[in-house]
Amino acid sequence: MHLDISEVAQRSGVPASTLRFYDEKGLIASTGRRGLKRLFDAGVLERLALIALGRTAGFSLDEIARMFSADGQPRIDRLMLTAKADELDRTIRNLSVMRDGLRHAAVCSAPSHMECPKFRRILRAAEAGAKAGQQKKERKAPRTKNLEI
Repeated sequence: MHLDISEVAQRSGVPASTLRFYDEKGLIASTGRRGLKRLFDAGVLERLALIALGRTAGFSLDEIARMFSADGQPRIDRLMLTAKADELDRTIRNLSVMRDGLRHAAVCSAPSHMECPKFRRILRAAEAGAKAGQQKKERKAPRTKNLEI
């Protein structure tokens, strides 16, 4: 059974513009056209569900693309899943600390938040996290020359 792009969009909840982008990126493949509308095999719905799961877990589209073999079958690297789960664990721990700190700050009896030792620790942790995040971005970003205008 073939579905046109509007049927796929309706059934999957993925906008047609995103479907076209995924098709151009090679994440899904249209099987032809009916007039001006792209056609997809019904199996595209399962593939879109896998893509949605990957996006929800925080994988990039390039990482998700590597999770499919040339014939379109899932080929999910278990080490990559473990690494992402570890990353999510770190994020959860950091968010839990932040949540607990915010709850404390909301009821803290110190005259001001800046006088509260626990709040000061939260500030230092947030500063360290921001620095680490910036360093991570800098390592991933391509090196470019600074140009003055």
